[in-house]
Amino acid sequence: MIKSLKKRITKISCIGAGYVGGPTMAVIADQCPHIKVVVLDINEQRIKAWNSDNYDKLPVFEPGLKEIVLRSRGKNLFFSTEINNNIADSDIVFLSVNTPTKLSGVGSGHASDLRWIEKCARQVALASSGHTIVVEKSTLPVRTAQTIKTILGSSSNKKKSFSVISNPEFLAEGSAIKDLQNPDRVLIGGEDPVSIEQVADIYRHWIDDKKIIRTNLWSSELSKLTANAFLAQRISSINSVAAICEETGANINEVSLAIGSDTRIGNKFIKSGPGFGGSCFKKDLLNLIYLCKYFGLKEVANYWLSVVSLNSWNQNRISEIVVNKLFGTLAEKKIVILGFAFKANTNDTRESSAITISKNLLIEGAKLKIHDPKVSSDQIKAEFNLIDNKSNYQNIYKEDINNGSWEKIDNIYDAFIDADAAIVLTEWEEYSSLDWEKISKLMRKPSWVFDTRSIVNNNIISKTDINLWRIGIGPN
Repeated sequence: MIKSLKKRITKISCIGAGYVGGPTMAVIADQCPHIKVVVLDINEQRIKAWNSDNYDKLPVFEPGLKEIVLRSRGKNLFFSTEINNNIADSDIVFLSVNTPTKLSGVGSGHASDLRWIEKCARQVALASSGHTIVVEKSTLPVRTAQTIKTILGSSSNKKKSFSVISNPEFLAEGSAIKDLQNPDRVLIGGEDPVSIEQVADIYRHWIDDKKIIRTNLWSSELSKLTANAFLAQRISSINSVAAICEETGANINEVSLAIGSDTRIGNKFIKSGPGFGGSCFKKDLLNLIYLCKYFGLKEVANYWLSVVSLNSWNQNRISEIVVNKLFGTLAEKKIVILGFAFKANTNDTRESSAITISKNLLIEGAKLKIHDPKVSSDQIKAEFNLIDNKSNYQNIYKEDINNGSWEKIDNIYDAFIDADAAIVLTEWEEYSSLDWEKISKLMRKPSWVFDTRSIVNNNIISKTDINLWRIGIGPN
């Protein structure tokens, strides 16, 4: 299967124009002007959006992305639905498609659904010519490379050959461009040293070779899952401590500062909040749990399952706190949701804590006024209509969330008119500088603000008649 001879890379294609494929290829094109980079997707509307003259309407929002696309698009960066033609003359094909958790069948609720990866591998096997390096960019279960290799190796055309490389992304949404331009490390796993170095050559245009780690395929795939599992574990751990702080009078921000000052621990991912979200953490944890169960490691599986369970518990407890503070019922009460993206500086809503918390409030009969500077009404609608059969909602039908109602509000202060409470769920900078004196005059009394992100200034809000609840901080 491997017949590689090192040659100059002149063209790269990437199947998948989403949150990973788009920004990653844009940065590669920006840093390697001699390489033609084509981002491919079957979604015509998404490709149309990437090619739009309105750079503020790119399908992915990341600080700095617009400027890079503006510099490179039409020069050596292209977005296209012509998949087969572009694969045919590409030296390297990145696979960067969605790998959601399976909702039915073997491994349901834990294993990744690899149908799109399999489809891409078959398409590459059919459309490629000569020798092609196929790079796993999506987060994949360990040994997925073997599946890709088997599919590619089934080609009856002896003039074709392939090398499979694992090059997982380690991007934090909201800082993806910075992470791509100055990463902690670049991980390249494979069996063919020549192909590994050809992929490394691309990154060496702007990244020190000391940051490029070479491994075998399986170590690379497992490293990605494990990195996200460790980060998710820290978030669940600090949120469990936040609950203790609320009961004991300790301050979670002070506790985080104290333990984060320990160089053995460090200060990253120990900030309390509503819970982890995004496309990777939960999915990768469930993937790791499935892998452990498959190999009979029950206790290890249960350990990582507790991280997922605690995250769900934290989201549900926030909903319960809101209900309890508002006299045990939300029927006909207006609640302002400040932020629907899973974190600031992204328009990604996948696995956002706001979804679970908002659904809980809708089931209670609340009227939600949802504000987010980057998330569209269509995105919110889609998230409310997609019920994960393996989540806490497995016995709750869609109709139950219709006990309440919701609408997207663009003017943030309009959302507060006659509102009973507001919940800060995303740490957008504009939420930390709201005029709470003005807001207090708009809200119905008694009014509450629930700050799950520790961005509301207590000294300012204490001068109003608004009641404030802060995560990880008990009553004064």
